[in-house]
Amino acid sequence: MTSDPIVSTSRPNILWVVTTQWRGQAWGGGGDPNVRTPHLDALAAAGVNCRQATTPHPFGPLARAALLTGVLSPENGVRDYFDPLPIGARTIAHDLADVGYRTAFWGKWHLAKRDREAALVGEVHARMIVAAESRGGFQFWEGFESGFLLNDPWLHGSDLARPVQFAGYQSDVLGERAARWMAGQTGPWFTMVSLESPHPPYLAPVPPGGQCYRAEDLVLAENVSSDEAVRQRVRSELAGYYAHIEATDRALGQLVARMEANTIIVVTSVHGDMHGAHGKFRKGWPFEESVRVPFVVRSAPGWSAGTTNDAAVSLVDLPAMTRAWSRGEAWTCPRAQAPLSMPSVVALADQGDRVWSGWRSATRKEIFGADGQPWLSFDLEADPLERNNLV
Repeated sequence: MTSDPIVSTSRPNILWVVTTQWRGQAWGGGGDPNVRTPHLDALAAAGVNCRQATTPHPFGPLARAALLTGVLSPENGVRDYFDPLPIGARTIAHDLADVGYRTAFWGKWHLAKRDREAALVGEVHARMIVAAESRGGFQFWEGFESGFLLNDPWLHGSDLARPVQFAGYQSDVLGERAARWMAGQTGPWFTMVSLESPHPPYLAPVPPGGQCYRAEDLVLAENVSSDEAVRQRVRSELAGYYAHIEATDRALGQLVARMEANTIIVVTSVHGDMHGAHGKFRKGWPFEESVRVPFVVRSAPGWSAGTTNDAAVSLVDLPAMTRAWSRGEAWTCPRAQAPLSMPSVVALADQGDRVWSGWRSATRKEIFGADGQPWLSFDLEADPLERNNLV
């Protein structure tokens, strides 16, 4: 990438970088002793680390629908993994376009109507066309439905009528193409860059230049299962997971270097990954490793640089935050507890196995089953690793 800054306007330019499966613990500001994330660390040092941030729904489509609309699932129309965002659903793209912003989306959409019988992984899914009316109201759109191709992504959209494959690491490709678009704007812009990394496949290649994460050297959390087969799997997956986090952190650093200092930047993830905590893997679970996400904000009105925020911030707040920032106003979290739920079971390997709902504050978590009966209760101050269920 070049280092030419993107020119700002009277209204603040706003950038969301949304990753997939990057759990809140897995970076410097989250306390992970294994992984290197110097660029996200630097962004937090220049901004705010929302340490208690959560996803409202620890599964991709449900979380994406909530963060775009500001409405929880299923009220936003997405209950099931295969439900598309309804055509006509109002999103943050509509809101900002109405006040003069040029809006753009880049990357993984994962909100289109999908064939339940088709493979979720691979080129067929990556080349699936997302119709213009299904792109959430963004004025410019370039991306892919999904497919989990962390290298050499297929992109289509406003300027690409048919999918075209681009060589390179997906996070680098999307960051570069988004930066070029932003550099060409003469008025205020709002851009969302949506990345699949660090989602599986964890053994997918990463660009050279990063640290080698050796499975045998990794420090596992105390709540990871003691079963040796589980621990071997955890170590193997984490070695690749951390490599993809570091590679995406480098891509983030390149993108942030193109922004002026007053560009409002949010970096977060739609959900985390259990990685063997409590003997479980992937997402859909109400545990910290699944529901807590990184949430770093730079240059937002009213938020002091180099600070931490322990409010009950949720991805569902992003539209309200962004509308306030577009007006030059500070945003304050309106609640002491963030909502958490999984309104459906996703019948994929390793994922959460039941419908549940509840809430989380900085000090407490209460989770209920589909019948409303208590399932999990944790004192997060005394038991941050959630090893003592108080139910």
